[in-house]
Amino acid sequence: MDARSTTTTVKLTELGERLSQLRLCSEADVGRMRDSLSRVGQLSAVEVFESGGERQLLDGFKRLQAARQLGWSALQAHELPIGIVEAKLRIATVHAGRGLSELEEAWLVQSLYREDRLTQPQIGQRLGMHKSWVCRRLILAEGLNAELQAQVRLGLLCVRAAVELGKLSRDNQLKAAPVVVRRGLTVRQTRLLVAQVQDCESEDARATLLEGWQQPRGPRKATPKQTRSEADWISADTASVRQTAARLIARLASRPLSAMDPGVAEIIAQALRTTTPTLQLLIRAIDEAIDPGGKERMS
Repeated sequence: MDARSTTTTVKLTELGERLSQLRLCSEADVGRMRDSLSRVGQLSAVEVFESGGERQLLDGFKRLQAARQLGWSALQAHELPIGIVEAKLRIATVHAGRGLSELEEAWLVQSLYREDRLTQPQIGQRLGMHKSWVCRRLILAEGLNAELQAQVRLGLLCVRAAVELGKLSRDNQLKAAPVVVRRGLTVRQTRLLVAQVQDCESEDARATLLEGWQQPRGPRKATPKQTRSEADWISADTASVRQTAARLIARLASRPLSAMDPGVAEIIAQALRTTTPTLQLLIRAIDEAIDPGGKERMS
């Protein structure tokens, strides 16, 4: 309990839920809370603050929903003398032990950035996180299709699967999500699906891939184990490098870093810088493999 708070009884009809959009509240969690309230009553007060002349709920959304289902008219509440920004920041503090999901963290960062106009460094400082963490959460919140976010809120799609799908473009998210939901894919399977979609070089290839994923898969037939020679591995890796390089070149050409959010552009630029030494080593290795001792002959 905050030392500055006061405890009072608040009618459920007086509680605003403006901050509920920053939290996930599944039916199962509400059901467990309802059972607890029914058995032992309210053990801990909800937290509220005043905003715009109305009491807004800060912590206790499951208790509020469960109390409504039980037909209660009021709850015990701690009233905190804080503003909207402090209330949002307190959400992270209150749940520091139990932890917010990645998506809830993303919603919190997006709200502070877009609605309250805090800069990314300010958000990182107030939350005790590095600015790159803030940037990644913002990318997640703004890159994940609204329909997928709604599915997470409804419990149709788990948070971690949604985070994986967020690595795809918005249109491909909508195409891949039904596969995840209908097939009941695990997070690991979703990660594999996303990687395969990213490797597709055309819409037709993606459509064929997703259609194949929608088909039920029976037990795999045992096949003789085949071993690759070193030449096979080099050929496969060479093809993979060419495909990845061509895709990266196209993406960098289609959307320059200057057109991106400054925080996002900074992270991508740093990643590109760290790639350069590896590419230089690869070029030297290729030159040496193709023409061993070529430099010595030239000298």
